Amino acid sequence: MQKVTKETYLKWYEDMLFWRKFEDKLAAVYIQQKVRGFLHLYNGQEAVLAGALHAMDLTKDKMITAYRNHVQPIGMGVDPKRVMAELYGKSTGTSHGLGGSMHIFSKEHGFYGGHGIVGGQIPLGAGLAFGDKYKGNDAVTICCFGDGAARQGSLHESFNLAMLWKLPVVFVCENNGYAMGTSVERTANHTDVWKLGLGYEMPCGPVDGMNPVKVAEAFDEAIQRARRGEGPTFLELKTYRYRGHSMSDAQHYRTKEEVEEYKKIDPITQVKDIILEKNYATEDDIKTIDKRVKDLVKECEKFAEESPYPDKNVMYDVVYEQEDYPFLQHKL
Repeated sequence: MQKVTKETYLKWYEDMLFWRKFEDKLAAVYIQQKVRGFLHLYNGQEAVLAGALHAMDLTKDKMITAYRNHVQPIGMGVDPKRVMAELYGKSTGTSHGLGGSMHIFSKEHGFYGGHGIVGGQIPLGAGLAFGDKYKGNDAVTICCFGDGAARQGSLHESFNLAMLWKLPVVFVCENNGYAMGTSVERTANHTDVWKLGLGYEMPCGPVDGMNPVKVAEAFDEAIQRARRGEGPTFLELKTYRYRGHSMSDAQHYRTKEEVEEYKKIDPITQVKDIILEKNYATEDDIKTIDKRVKDLVKECEKFAEESPYPDKNVMYDVVYEQEDYPFLQHKL
């Protein structure tokens, strides 16, 4: 793994702050009904992505995740303006506006979604890793899911085959405590999700998901193991989301006081404190970064607002290969 340097901390601060502010803007335009459907925000979980990216090789490694998926592709190199446009349903979006919030995708940048089916990405992540092993390259797939998806039967099938075939995949449970709105304590007899790996003799363990350094170290160990051909690892990243499961979540299952307690260990604040403590930057430098982030979010919003909606024909063009398919003759 690359050393965690002054430059690393400054990058982490700017990246995580941008991801946070980008999604804060999405929340605001969602209320204005400029973004429709479901909207699942990542606020509070940014250290997981920041640490993972530090350990990954973005020239070949892949990532696949669930529907809380707006900032991951940005971290992997997708233009944030295109991500914002996708959420607006505009033709300039990553999927020409046809995927929306839950289905951001970029094969070019190694980001394979964005999946709305709970746990649906787990066997797909194992499949991506199988493809890499079959081709004989040393790429690794990061397969992320939430604590709710850890209850899916497909997880066990995927774990079994991944260990049997020694697939180069890192399974990651981003445990933010509540799945959709039910605590881990109410859905299983155990609260240590990482122990599910023990039944398959898979290397596994818990990680402080609010600290990007701890995350990077855990990912590096798992990724290097996979590159050596030693198979998968299962990491439980203990993190927290400050907003509800989605924008329609009333959050009756937790108190405001609990949320405020977790904000005391906010990953962005942790990184900022280290930057100032070690004199990596001054308060004025921080203000410059803050302004740069604010300006970029405005650029993304302007791009999405001004982009056109896709032509209706696009919907048919990406579904039906046969041009004279009967249904197409009756389309509007």
